[in-house]
Amino acid sequence: MKDKFLLSPNVTFLNHGSFGACPKTVFEKYQHWQKELERQPVQFMAEDVYTHLKTARDSLGEFVGCEGDDLFFVPNPTTAGNTVINSLGLKPGDEILTTDHEYGALIRAWEAYCTMSGTRLIQHDIPLPVTTHDKFTEHFWDGVTDRTKVIFISQVTSPTALIFPVHEICQRARERDILTIVDGAHVPGQIPLNISEMDPDVYIAACHKWLCAPKGSSFLYVRKSFQTKINPLVVSWGSDGADPSGSPFLLENQWQGTRDMSAFLTVPAAIEFQQKNNWDELTVRCRHLVRETRECLDEYFTLNHLCPNTEEWLGQMASVELPIREPEKFKSALMKEHSIEVPVFLWKDKMFLRYSFNVYNSQQDAEWLVYALRKLV
Repeated sequence: MKDKFLLSPNVTFLNHGSFGACPKTVFEKYQHWQKELERQPVQFMAEDVYTHLKTARDSLGEFVGCEGDDLFFVPNPTTAGNTVINSLGLKPGDEILTTDHEYGALIRAWEAYCTMSGTRLIQHDIPLPVTTHDKFTEHFWDGVTDRTKVIFISQVTSPTALIFPVHEICQRARERDILTIVDGAHVPGQIPLNISEMDPDVYIAACHKWLCAPKGSSFLYVRKSFQTKINPLVVSWGSDGADPSGSPFLLENQWQGTRDMSAFLTVPAAIEFQQKNNWDELTVRCRHLVRETRECLDEYFTLNHLCPNTEEWLGQMASVELPIREPEKFKSALMKEHSIEVPVFLWKDKMFLRYSFNVYNSQQDAEWLVYALRKLV
């Protein structure tokens, strides 16, 4: 499978979780759309692009389990998150409940909003190691108060790579009339997703990570009953423009000025690529490799694990704590001495390495990582 990607053959790439990797045929389709734009820019941007966007939205909606008109494309999950956060209109004293495992950029966005609005962000501490999804849900729900108006939670966390039980949390929140915003940046293409069954008010996700679409392709789903509350991050032509959708939700948010939509339009090609290459079967091997690698590391290191080594908690990536002091130097040594691209970082005063396996990775890649860690640590 590695021959189907554009990745350098000289690098052991174990960091799909950060920016993904685009297959050659998908990238060619991306360039096709860029050429179509340049061939007749006026017709493409003023007329054709809306038809192509609808095709892409419908294809993505079918893949993630929602109607295509209930989502619109954005360049990244951070843009999606800021769009929603700045549309909430919460009152001073209202609380946003989240965990201490969330993506740093969006935590900063929440903190900025709280400073402006007088609301409070509650980062509920999650005791480690976690044990079961049921116990996680009960502990997380202990953080809900009469002032909780919003729950913001990742389905797969960025720093710790844990799968959180968001379905149950969304169900409980619906019963309490609490708004749910799920950060699913790492979900499409890594673990099964059906947004309609989950029933959040808002779902944010990337297509350029595990779905392997071109960089700068993500989406924001909003439940129909909440769509009128969403204000565009960039006010543009809206109902005065050429968008024929007729949906105020799409009219205000889909067009935000001139930009290259090619990455968005390539999403159906990324979905088709995975379907043609038996993705479900190939990623089973990746998930096994994640857990086997953790077992192998246990043979050489005394590791304090974040979770049980099971599919309940781990998909195609895992974070492990390492006995090192300087993460940047260690990451640099992995690349310079062993040609391994993998994130090493400080989280809650501890050093972690987060490795990812996708279909282009092999058993040899996993063994090479273990060998390099033994040498360097």
